[in-house]
Amino acid sequence: MEDEITMIEKNNTWELVDRPFDKPIIGVKWVYKTKLNLDGSVQKNKARLVAKGYSQKPGIDFNETFAPVARLDTVRTLVAVAAQRNWSVFQLDVKSAFLNGC
Repeated sequence: MEDEITMIEKNNTWELVDRPFDKPIIGVKWVYKTKLNLDGSVQKNKARLVAKGYSQKPGIDFNETFAPVARLDTVRTLVAVAAQRNWSVFQLDVKSAFLNGC
């Protein structure tokens, strides 16, 4: 949990503001996951702080939605171009991806 809070602070994920009197607060909760090695031993414990977005109401709390996910046809096109040009393809994961904010 300390790592998650450190990254939230480092990325300036949010800023404290006064709550408008007519708006509800969107809550948060901790989600925990244990990553295991192939032999079943614990590799590490992970914790993420997530917003309870399911409590938001369309047209009141938001007007548009976005998902940071590539479309399947885009991925297929990139792989096809890489294969045609004999390029190497690499996969990576971004720790503490920061997609929104200042």
